[in-house]
Amino acid sequence: MDAKKFRLDEGVALLERTPATLDALLRGMPEPWLVCDEGPETWSPYVVVGHLIHGEKTDWIPRARRILDDGEKKAFDPFDRFAQLRDSKGKALAELLDEFSILRRKGLDELAALKLTESDLEKRGRHPELGAVTLGELLATWVVHDLDHVQQIARVMAKRWGDACGPWKVYLRVVREPAKLP
Repeated sequence: MDAKKFRLDEGVALLERTPATLDALLRGMPEPWLVCDEGPETWSPYVVVGHLIHGEKTDWIPRARRILDDGEKKAFDPFDRFAQLRDSKGKALAELLDEFSILRRKGLDELAALKLTESDLEKRGRHPELGAVTLGELLATWVVHDLDHVQQIARVMAKRWGDACGPWKVYLRVVREPAKLP
C-alpha cells in the first residue's frame, strides 16, 4: 500500500473522529484554556473551532461539488480564513462544538452520497491561488487540516503553562518551539 496516496476510507475514519476529539479535549474546560493563544494575530482553541465550522459550511464539500460539476472551468470561491471571528462572536464553546459535530456529520453524509470512485479523485478543479488541484488532494487536505488544527489547539494550550514547567521545559518540544505561521 502506498502510504502517500490518499485513501477515502482512511480519510473518513479520521474526519469522523475530529468532533469527538475536540469535544473531549475542550468541553467544560475552564475559560482560560479556551481563550489562550500564542500572541497577537494567533488563534485560541475557541477561534479554531469556529474556523473549523466555517470550513464545514463553505470549503470541503462545496469545493468537492465544484470539482465534480465544473472541473477547472470555474475556480473555487475564495475562503475567508477569518470569518469565525465574526460568525462565532457571542456563542458558547459548547454551542460551537455541537454545531461542528452536526455539520461534520452532514458533510460526511454528503461525501458518502457522492459515491466517489478512484477516477473521481483524479478530477481537477481550480483553486484561486494554487491553480489546478485534484479532488483527492482536496480531500487529503481536509484530513490534514483537521490534524493541523488539533495539533495547534494542543500546542496553544501547552504553551499556556510552558514556563510553569520550569527546567523540564527543555524536554517539552511543544512549548520550546515557536509557532511557524505561513
